[in-house]
Amino acid sequence: MELLITYDVATTDSAGERRLRRVAKTCEGIGYRVQKSVFEVVCDPVQRIRLEAALRDIIDESRDSVRVYRLDRGTLASARHLGAATMPAHLGPLII
Repeated sequence: MELLITYDVATTDSAGERRLRRVAKTCEGIGYRVQKSVFEVVCDPVQRIRLEAALRDIIDESRDSVRVYRLDRGTLASARHLGAATMPAHLGPLII
């Protein structure tokens, strides 16, 4: 399953800054950062449920926003990159 995760965390106070770091760290644990608040994720359905639960536990639902887009298989591989974009590792060869 391919996902695109975007988030906007209110950082007007130190608690918001901590939530922002925790959201980023959680996403880094499963996906690849392609922009400051955007991650591409390749996972299975169980990992998605765990990821969403972890993010729900971190954010302040009255102030923060996390969007999870489920993409068709192959969407990440067909994405066009312009400018300083880099190729995320999940699109490269898998070495075992």
